[in-house]
Amino acid sequence: MPVASAQGAVLAHSVGLSGGVFKKGRVLSAADVALLAASGVTKVFAARLGPDDVPEDESARALAARICGAGVSAQEPFTGRANLYSQVHGLVVVDSARVNTLNRIHESITFATVACFSLVEQRQMIATVKIIPFAVSRKVLDAALAVVAGEPLVQVDALKAKRVGLVITRLPRSKTSLLEKSEHAMRQRVSALGSDLAEVMICDHSIGAVKNAAAKLKAAGCDPILLFGASAIVDRGDVIPMGLVAAGGEVIHLGMPVDPGNLMMLGSLQDIPVIGVPSCARSPKVNGFDWALQRVLAGMLVSSHDIMDMGAGGLLAEISSRPAPREGQVLPQRAPKIAAVVLAAGKSSRMGSNKLLADFDGKPLLWHGVENIKKSDAQHVVVVTGNEAEQVKAALQPLAVNFVHNENFANGLSTSLKCGLAALPPDVDAVLICLGDMPLINSQTINRLISSFNVGEHRTICVPVHDGKRGNPVLWGRQHFPGLQAIEGDQGGRLLMDALSDEVVEVDFKTGGVLVDVDTPQALAEIRSVLNP
Repeated sequence: MPVASAQGAVLAHSVGLSGGVFKKGRVLSAADVALLAASGVTKVFAARLGPDDVPEDESARALAARICGAGVSAQEPFTGRANLYSQVHGLVVVDSARVNTLNRIHESITFATVACFSLVEQRQMIATVKIIPFAVSRKVLDAALAVVAGEPLVQVDALKAKRVGLVITRLPRSKTSLLEKSEHAMRQRVSALGSDLAEVMICDHSIGAVKNAAAKLKAAGCDPILLFGASAIVDRGDVIPMGLVAAGGEVIHLGMPVDPGNLMMLGSLQDIPVIGVPSCARSPKVNGFDWALQRVLAGMLVSSHDIMDMGAGGLLAEISSRPAPREGQVLPQRAPKIAAVVLAAGKSSRMGSNKLLADFDGKPLLWHGVENIKKSDAQHVVVVTGNEAEQVKAALQPLAVNFVHNENFANGLSTSLKCGLAALPPDVDAVLICLGDMPLINSQTINRLISSFNVGEHRTICVPVHDGKRGNPVLWGRQHFPGLQAIEGDQGGRLLMDALSDEVVEVDFKTGGVLVDVDTPQALAEIRSVLNP
């Protein structure tokens, strides 16, 4: 369409212009249209939404909110994508049938998950909602929401910290080193899943000895109990199964369609899960026993049918056509670790007194911005102090943030920026550079900036925009830290941003809080009047 008539349309293709790039998905404002025209752009590929269209981010947000079950959180959507992350270390449970139903409604709505019963870490990405076009019709969205209504599609069952008991049997020919290897392998597995191998008993490989050992572990409060035999279980009449039955337990299932791990036994001793460990579990490689142990330690009830249904995907053995598949495996995607640096060192020369300590709605002005950062998805907060450092620290004491003092604060903004960056943990993926005098920045604003960050898509400098004007805070990817640390004088990262325009994504906000800071008594009075008209 002609640029002159493109106001309000959504860019379908990115457009280069003087001083930067407008990326696809941007809703063109009147100022954008004017800048495009001034840059000599006459036409753009763009989309206009109809009255029945629901924008991509709104659709993704609505779906993700309903899809999330216990132990799952949804990131704010950006470009029609809302990623879901695990809040706990546990097992993912997916309603696969309804996931298929959702994905069959219409090609415009997609939902992808990791495999059901995947073991995931806290903050690991487990699913994603992606809206394919720029909008979805209301009818299609309502149909999708109806599929999800009432019950989530994905949840994570947290692993429980349990006292695990282990029985290891021995034969006259059993070597001490083999017994030690068996115990070590079980201790490593149990510990990795957040539980404790509390009791270990070594006994003869006989029905009576297994019976007595299992009973003692039950009396000691062990749950579950692992039975690691000196020889593999061959059938229900073997020593390990018969020992469990003699102790008053039952064999629920013997064998499993997972290789390695075929000769595992699942049983119970008066409601306490009991697992007969296959000999392959002495190796650290994943086997069927791990799948059963994970479910038991997550508090799941495991049935005979559950074991039988593990066959699809159950071939874990290394074969010549698939050598060492777990070597060099791609690491799971996790939520980026975002830190925030709050610049709170200035002299407030235009204010006449320290503006950050001024009263704003019953609390210090600085408190509001820092509190909202703490409520956001940022994991680490560093406040840079300078002027009246002790008073600033005292004002924020209940918020439990990290402080770093800038002795050279009088030499300009860049000195505080360097102090803040130097105080960040080494595993931070990106940092939000926040001004201490912006009390209207809420946690939703911060989360939307975080969700826009994507290294693979060259969105590593995320800038909030309102009515065509860039504001604060700005999120910077780790690769830009050296450039930020090289800045001198009383300036921030604006010049660096101009030089890296291909990495910049402008995130549009409907409200003007991203532009509002407090430099003068008049400015403070104005935002007080907005808050309390």
